[in-house]
Amino acid sequence: MLRFGRHDNCIGDMKKTLVLIVGGFCVLCGVLVWRSGAFVRPGVGGSLLLLAQAAEAEAPAGGTADANDAGGGDAPKLEASTTGRIRAVGGPGRTVVLGSTDPNSGFKYAVELNSKGAALERATFSEFNDRNRMDPRPLDFLRPVEIGRTPVMSMANRGLVLLDENLQLGLDALNWRALDAESADGAAFEALIRDGQGREIVRLVKTYEVVRDSYLMNCTLALENLDGQARRLRVFMGGPVGPGREEFRTDARSAVAGFRGSDGALMSVRRDIKKLRKGDLKHRRLISDVAGAKLLWVAATNKYFAAIAVPLPEAGAEYAEWLVERAGRAYNPDGDDKFNTGDETMGVDLRLADVELAAAGQDGSARTYAFELYLGPKDKSLFDKDPRYRELGFVETIDFMACCCPASIIRPLAFGILWLMKVMYGVIGNYGVVIIIFVFIVRALLHPITKHSQVQMSKFSKLQPKMEEIKKKYANNKAEMQKQMVELTREGGAAPIMGMLPMFVQMPIWIALYSAIYASIDLRGAAFLPFWITDLSMPDALITWSPVTVPLLDWRISSLNVLPLLMGVAFYLQQKLMPSQSAQASTNPQIAQQQKMMMIMMPIMFPLMLYTAPSGLNLYIMASTFAGVIEQYFIRKHIRQREEAEADGKVAVTAKT
Repeated sequence: MLRFGRHDNCIGDMKKTLVLIVGGFCVLCGVLVWRSGAFVRPGVGGSLLLLAQAAEAEAPAGGTADANDAGGGDAPKLEASTTGRIRAVGGPGRTVVLGSTDPNSGFKYAVELNSKGAALERATFSEFNDRNRMDPRPLDFLRPVEIGRTPVMSMANRGLVLLDENLQLGLDALNWRALDAESADGAAFEALIRDGQGREIVRLVKTYEVVRDSYLMNCTLALENLDGQARRLRVFMGGPVGPGREEFRTDARSAVAGFRGSDGALMSVRRDIKKLRKGDLKHRRLISDVAGAKLLWVAATNKYFAAIAVPLPEAGAEYAEWLVERAGRAYNPDGDDKFNTGDETMGVDLRLADVELAAAGQDGSARTYAFELYLGPKDKSLFDKDPRYRELGFVETIDFMACCCPASIIRPLAFGILWLMKVMYGVIGNYGVVIIIFVFIVRALLHPITKHSQVQMSKFSKLQPKMEEIKKKYANNKAEMQKQMVELTREGGAAPIMGMLPMFVQMPIWIALYSAIYASIDLRGAAFLPFWITDLSMPDALITWSPVTVPLLDWRISSLNVLPLLMGVAFYLQQKLMPSQSAQASTNPQIAQQQKMMMIMMPIMFPLMLYTAPSGLNLYIMASTFAGVIEQYFIRKHIRQREEAEADGKVAVTAKT
């Protein structure tokens, strides 16, 4: 028995449903564009952006009058100070450089170490430049956050808490003594804690070692009790801090933590810089909601690169249980209300588990904590090739814009697309050509679905005038109206749901393709043409000039970008060729007005929104739109031929024709 009421409701509301679908798709596009930073005024280009540290109780601050003598009287106290003056002692200020930015040196990067806090002040790649067209320089990936008297730097020792004395010493303003064992590959720093009588009670040694031909480096912190009695200590550290803002239209930086579940599954927790800025400590913490998940690493990432700190387990342990606290933090050095003025950045705060060191000379009087640091690109092919990267799940640092689709669907699709693009690049040697060919291949594969969808929409559109007549004729007889609607759609061979379903099948594929192109590091610095579109990760910028601010919109325009203009032409042609619109418009003035607005808005709105988008992304959208125009031409031709054949009685009217 047919349920006429349900079917008629579907038929009677089809126009609204179609409008909702189109509107939903536009909202989807709008969300993707908004996340890509279309309405965000570009920040200051060229150099990496810096951060400022917010003063919060959970992150101990250093800072004393004398950087070489951090006294307990100046450091923040947990409860009460002890009698006598406990102080931290270091040495003269010093900077040590490990590795090299020379691509022929065998090093992937150079790191600049600072004796203040025994920190990693700066990391500069040897294989990647800053994309400055006029004067490319090696890319500074990590930079210090200039704030107050004490810059915030990566891996700095920020504070040491003497739990028995209820005293906290700030160590990030202290110049640790550089030990003489430094080389091109390694360096070490030492800090001593002395009591009021000048006796040395605790020794801290921080070491760094870079590895040739690897993105990994080693960092260790050794604590040693020099006192005759046991001591309980707590250590606060910085993780990776100050990654540069690779995407100048929007801020794609995040704090990420990787975990392994009890079933062995890899997972991650991500806090983007916007959430870090707005969230309190509870919402900044990098903690998994999955019971039993074990921490593998913490990271500060941008669009293309990651700085990953891997805490190494102690002997006999499977996981590093000693890293008990980790939280992301956003920095805004100038303190303004606008969080997009060029100085903002983010980092990660760490706290080690409380430790009790036995008296000097006894077993357990010393403890060493070891980190493995990865400073390099977010490249799945690289992560898959290296067993260590694969085991730790570094691939979880790669983020795709899943939007309304589950990440479990988008990630495999996007990774598959990236793999195919890399294979095609190995043959073609030009990622711009790869994008265009790939778009046409995807269009061709999805053509049967697209064709079927538009044929069904065309059939349904043709029935609109008769549906309106039925509604008027049986306005007072709902049961008969339902019966007539069902008969009409059956005779017309229209299957309304089949006109909508293919759209939902295609959507994840197009979102995955969009996300793959947006996130692919292979497009960074990749050229399409030697004279135009020389970097697919940047706007095409055919002609450049000094930045001009657009009144009211507050957009900074510094170049003539041709791809968005061509995209507008493609959108206009696509709107003109949309099949089977006239029948609905002729019977419904509201639909006619909507179509007119779409004809005007689409070719104008999207080029404006995507004017400063990466050229690879715009090339994809433009190629897809032009491919859609060609596809619609042939679909319309098929529809005309089908209608002529039906009129001549040569083809039976069914839902499959």
